[in-house]
Amino acid sequence: MGTEAPEIGRWYRSPSRPLFEVVAVSADDGTIELQYFDGTIEEIDPDDWISMRTEATGAPEDWSGSVDISNEDLPDNRLFAHLDWQSEVDALDIEDLLDTELPDSDGGGELNL
Repeated sequence: MGTEAPEIGRWYRSPSRPLFEVVAVSADDGTIELQYFDGTIEEIDPDDWISMRTEATGAPEDWSGSVDISNEDLPDNRLFAHLDWQSEVDALDIEDLLDTELPDSDGGGELNL
């Protein structure tokens, strides 16, 4: 593992810390703000960054790490499974939509599409 400059929005791993994302780097004093997968925020100085021996990695596939939500609170996709949205779209007649008269932006006259 090498030490690379911290990049905002990039995820990193380190032997000494859990997976984290760099969320800010101070231009004034060089401090680096980290957000761990569980949502915890920590600010470290540049010397700590160097000693961490960080390595860039991909973002976690499970987006729910820092979201305080239980599985029971997630939407149940089965509620909408019975709806056939495509048939509703197919039922629209494009010719009827194009013949619709709409007022122009000044409120007067008509606009035919």
